[in-house]
Amino acid sequence: MKIRARSLVVLAVCALLFPAFSRSAAPPSVKGHLVIIGGGDRTEEIMRRFVELAGGGEKARIIVLPMASGVPDTTGMEQTAELKGMGVRNVEWLLFTREQAMSKGFADRLNGATGIFFSGGDQARITAVVVGTPVQKKLHDLYAGGAVMGGTSAGAAIMSKVMITGNELINKDSTDIFVSIMKGNVETIEGVGFLDDVVIDQHFVKRKRLNRLLSVVLEHPDLPGIGIDESTAIVVNPDGSCDVVGEGTVVVFDPRQATGIHTDKHGNLAARTIITHIYSAGERFTTKTGKP
Repeated sequence: MKIRARSLVVLAVCALLFPAFSRSAAPPSVKGHLVIIGGGDRTEEIMRRFVELAGGGEKARIIVLPMASGVPDTTGMEQTAELKGMGVRNVEWLLFTREQAMSKGFADRLNGATGIFFSGGDQARITAVVVGTPVQKKLHDLYAGGAVMGGTSAGAAIMSKVMITGNELINKDSTDIFVSIMKGNVETIEGVGFLDDVVIDQHFVKRKRLNRLLSVVLEHPDLPGIGIDESTAIVVNPDGSCDVVGEGTVVVFDPRQATGIHTDKHGNLAARTIITHIYSAGERFTTKTGKP
């Protein structure tokens, strides 16, 4: 009995000293994929990958969520038609308000979906309807269970928990090109948040958005920034690896080893040793390290 008691004490001490061991041995909590498109023209290769991950044309059940669009009815019909043209038999579009998203049982409308696709437009329109509702929880449950979440442009931005809205709070130059790397200038709010360990930016090379993403990662130095160009996507696998698909490049700014992050008297951000990676189609990296 004494030996058994002593063993129990040792086990208890080990559990206190090494709690991370049991967590690292646990299976991944997410079985689904993300197809995050940087905007612009969607290549057939990208959309085929989305359909395949949803189960293929015969088995997939895909729901298009077009609320980011300024003309959501038109966008919903067009993207549904695009997927039907690719052989998807069971596809529909669904437009709803925040009140509906909060209502009891409405999230059940998404039951059985193997793929969700978020349209482009204004990402804040999506978060205003979805974040903090049972629909958001349902989307996360579907993703964890094996569904694929896809999105383009605004539908890409909502994938990360820290979401860039596109608004400037100080300069307000109202152009696509941010002209400063400045503290407090780039507005971020909570996204739908399938990824909580990175920040996503879109139209990245085409619209020269490096200043914008650099500003955000320096204000969130624990979060690498992933800038996805137009007609380009990353496919995020359950193990955190990311496959680059399409015609352009993906830029990763990793600030986690940066030193000397500070702001000068003019509000400009500065730092040392920000690691940058540039990936092209066919290459793979991981969101955990930013490295191949």
